[in-house]
Amino acid sequence: MNRQKNLFSRDEMYHMNVEKLLERGVDVNEIAEVAFRQQSKWNPNISFQECVDSVNKILSLRDVFHLLQLGAEIDRLTEDHAFHGPIQSILESDLGMFGIDELFGLELAGLYGTIGKTNFGDIDVNKPGIVSKLNELGKAENHACHTFLDDIVGAIAAAASTRVAQIENEIEANKDPRIIEEPKLF
Repeated sequence: MNRQKNLFSRDEMYHMNVEKLLERGVDVNEIAEVAFRQQSKWNPNISFQECVDSVNKILSLRDVFHLLQLGAEIDRLTEDHAFHGPIQSILESDLGMFGIDELFGLELAGLYGTIGKTNFGDIDVNKPGIVSKLNELGKAENHACHTFLDDIVGAIAAAASTRVAQIENEIEANKDPRIIEEPKLF
């Protein structure tokens, strides 16, 4: 029996996730833009590169790999009309009451705790940047299906935003309280 490989290193998962995203029309920087937009509201000192680094880190996680690969495959199979019965129509229309796609997003964002889930809710409702683009393309006639991908991409951005906040909080917590910084006037 010839078995296909089913366990991958973090590096392999990262590269397969980036490849899958590009195949579906999403660049890592577009996800980082959503994370940056969300997190910079709370901390104007974060850098875009911190968000890119966080997105890249998240794309190497095993749970993220499984959710992204499965969600993208469900979307592709929907485009190929591979499902039978009402589920095909539900997936094609990205029916608002379906909710399973949001479960993927909540699970992924939840890797970074309750704040990750809260950040995902914000992104899911407001649909900034690439999330909006995927959602709109998914609802267009003769469209690619993005029922799962828009939520997964939003959740990756939410997790990245949360990760950046956690890193910044850790840096702040480790500052020596005996060192008083001079106030910055300009």
